[in-house]
This record gives sequence, C-alpha cells and structure tokens, in this order.
Amino acid sequence: MGSFSIWHWLIVLLIIVLIFGTKKLRNVGQDLGGAVKGFKDGMKEGTAAEKSAEAPPQQVTGQTIEGEVKEKTKS
Repeated sequence: MGSFSIWHWLIVLLIIVLIFGTKKLRNVGQDLGGAVKGFKDGMKEGTAAEKSAEAPPQQVTGQTIEGEVKEKTKS
C-alpha cells in the first residue's frame, strides 16, 4: 500500500475544489491565516508582559531626600 503518487493527490484536490468551490476554500484559508496571526500576536504579547513583569524597577539616583528623626518609638 505505499505512498500515493502525484496523480492521486491531484484527483483528490480536484474533487475537493468541485465539492466546496474556490470561493469557500479561499474564505477558509483566510480564516485559518487570521487565526494563526492572532495566535502569534497573542504569544508575543504574553512574552512581552512576562518580560516587563520580571524587570526590576529602575532606581533613580542623584536625588536627596531630606528629613529628620525625632524619636524612636518602642513597640
């Protein structure tokens, strides 16, 4: 039973085109492509959110905060 030849695949493709039509197949292809693109965008947003959550907050240097301690309270 080995693999199918190119003629078998061409006949299968012709039958599929005859059953569904080219317009229906084009719409299915566009929907599938849009779904894959949306999935990839979602994965990129997820990894970007993880990276921003993992990044430590930046420290501001060169600022002096003035204040005074009056008395230490005991608990």
